[in-house]
Amino acid sequence: MPRFMSLIRIDEQAAAGFEPDPDFEKRMGALFEEISKAGVMLETAGLTPTAQATRVHWSGGKLSYTDGPFTETKEVVGGYAILQCKDKEEALEWTRRFLQCHPESWSVTSEVRAIDEATG
Repeated sequence: MPRFMSLIRIDEQAAAGFEPDPDFEKRMGALFEEISKAGVMLETAGLTPTAQATRVHWSGGKLSYTDGPFTETKEVVGGYAILQCKDKEEALEWTRRFLQCHPESWSVTSEVRAIDEATG
């Protein structure tokens, strides 16, 4: 069964001011329980702020390092989930439900990509 990675993109600067509504954690907890029981969710986590990150770049045979925060970046990967689904349509359905758990005032994007099993 194919695996998919859902990369959760957020506007890190705007997210700092968001206040979740009281039912946000309840909705998210119910969805995570359902997706785990369905055997779809293999792994998920949020990521620490980019202020604690380091970018490692390879170019021209040399490595360079840049410590965060990366102020030139509007959207950053704020979390991820690895899903095992029958097809991309199922992965998109779970992702739709995940995004709809968030408060309407939030702006969150999920990029769903199949994991290339031939390279893993």
